Amino acid sequence: MDFQKIIDDVPDYPVFLTVDEMDADSLLLAREFPNVCSLSKIGESRQGHPMYALKIGNGEKKALLFGLPHPNEPIGAMMLTYLSRKLCQDDAFREAMGYTWYIIKAADIDGTKRNEGWFKGPITLTNYARHFFRPAADEQVEWTFPVDYKTLHFHRPLPETQALMKIIDTIKPDFMFSLHNSGFGGAYWYISRPLPNVYETLQNRTTTLGIPLHLGEPEAPYIQQYAPAIFRLNGCEEEYDYMQKYGDGTDPAAEITAGNSSDSYAAPYGTFTLVAELPYFCSPKITDCSPAGFSRGEVAKKGAAYRHDAQLEIASFYALYKDAVHDDNPFAKMLDMMIRQNESGYQANLKYIDANPDFQKECTVSQAFDSLEIVPFYTLLGWGLCLRGAEFEYQKADGEAKEKLQKIVARIEAVFAEKAAQVEAHTAYTVNPIQQLVRSQLASGLTIMHELKTDPIRT
Repeated sequence: MDFQKIIDDVPDYPVFLTVDEMDADSLLLAREFPNVCSLSKIGESRQGHPMYALKIGNGEKKALLFGLPHPNEPIGAMMLTYLSRKLCQDDAFREAMGYTWYIIKAADIDGTKRNEGWFKGPITLTNYARHFFRPAADEQVEWTFPVDYKTLHFHRPLPETQALMKIIDTIKPDFMFSLHNSGFGGAYWYISRPLPNVYETLQNRTTTLGIPLHLGEPEAPYIQQYAPAIFRLNGCEEEYDYMQKYGDGTDPAAEITAGNSSDSYAAPYGTFTLVAELPYFCSPKITDCSPAGFSRGEVAKKGAAYRHDAQLEIASFYALYKDAVHDDNPFAKMLDMMIRQNESGYQANLKYIDANPDFQKECTVSQAFDSLEIVPFYTLLGWGLCLRGAEFEYQKADGEAKEKLQKIVARIEAVFAEKAAQVEAHTAYTVNPIQQLVRSQLASGLTIMHELKTDPIRT
């Protein structure tokens, strides 16, 4: 089937939808198309917000798609908003796909609400970082699935994770699309097993939309690459083995405070999982594979040192109000995790670089850009969390404590503004239109789903 018309019809979205707007759209869709679409409540968030799932169509194969597995990643929710309506409206498209669709627009609802400050723009490095939120690992819906691996045992799935576990166990999906996206760089994909027939299609459909491929460093050293910008999905087992080999001898289970991923949980059912990482911000440097004039290891160590030292500085400002932090401060929980893992992660990274002969080779411009120019942006997110953590306590305090916190908030806010100005001044970037990002994610999902219809593993 030619999906191009479906992809071309994606609207030119000016902003991202809030959780309440997503819910309203889903409720309306179920009322408009009762013969092909139904809406059910599959659980509640930790703050008591209903978690909804749409069921569309009645094809033989089962597909589970869920957005906002991390709450700062709303591109997928926009794609699901468009796709769910298109499936209801276009009988020929729905029937040609041959799937029953289960669509959850927001997995981490509470966390998404904490990101809504940047959803309506402007989409800049500064505004994104100022209103950014990402929960600590053991409060991430995507990373609290159960696991038992060597000394690592995690069996504390969040209510939202339990809702995903139940629907996975019930429908045993042939295809699962966990809709993530990255912050800065280029497009890349994770898949649960090799599927060589689709690599070139994934790459071409995205680059023709003006979104570059991510040809810098992978997110983590232990990730296996299948093709340029296409990687194997990994679970916490790979992280455990990496820390066991390159760590300081500490039990890796002490460092890995969360559980496994949705892909790992669905794997026993033979589910094929796709993750399509699309960036809000990009630069042509991320695709430049020309030599940079120095070794990859030299650049990687500089980037690691910058991140390490920046987190030490963030920790010193967090210490200004740490004694006032209450257990319900979600920003402080993430800061605590970052600070606790900073030194061990840094030393393991240096050891890995020294042990890996690939880092003795000459660095490409894309790798240098990833290690040296993108890293300051990601450390700015830590400054945003530090500021929001202080604001969280200030809003609840009174009396002398409130006056003290007000001064601390002002101090951190001034540092954040200074850091943000530096990042904006020294980083050449463009903002990818939401429409193109949605088109890329949609094209990726449809490409894989079409290929799986003749996949010998499940047919």
